[in-house]
Amino acid sequence: MKIERAKHRLEVQTSDLSGSRFDDVNLSGADFHNINMSGSSFDDVNMSGWRVQNVNLAGLRIEKANLAGATITNARLEGMTIEGLAVTDLLAYWRAGHGEKAAE
Repeated sequence: MKIERAKHRLEVQTSDLSGSRFDDVNLSGADFHNINMSGSSFDDVNMSGWRVQNVNLAGLRIEKANLAGATITNARLEGMTIEGLAVTDLLAYWRAGHGEKAAE
C-alpha cells in the first residue's frame, strides 16, 4: 500500500508492518504501545519531547545526537558506555564524592 501526500489518522492494531518505510512523515503526537521495532533504524529524526517507558534498548547505538535535557531514570545500565567509558563506573565515581570535587 502506498500513501503519499495525504493527511490521515490511522488506528492500526494486531498488524504486521515489518519492512515498511517512512520518509518525510509527520508522526508527531503518535502513540505506540506493545510495538516490536527491533532492527529499525532512524536517521534525521526529531524526537524532542519523547517519553520512552518500559522499553528494551539493549544494543542501542546513539550517534551524533543532541541529548541536552535528556533524563534516564530507573534504568539498567550494565554495559552502557558513553564515549567508551562505562556509565556504571562513572556513576560510582561521582557517588563516591569525586564528581563534586571536580565541579568546584
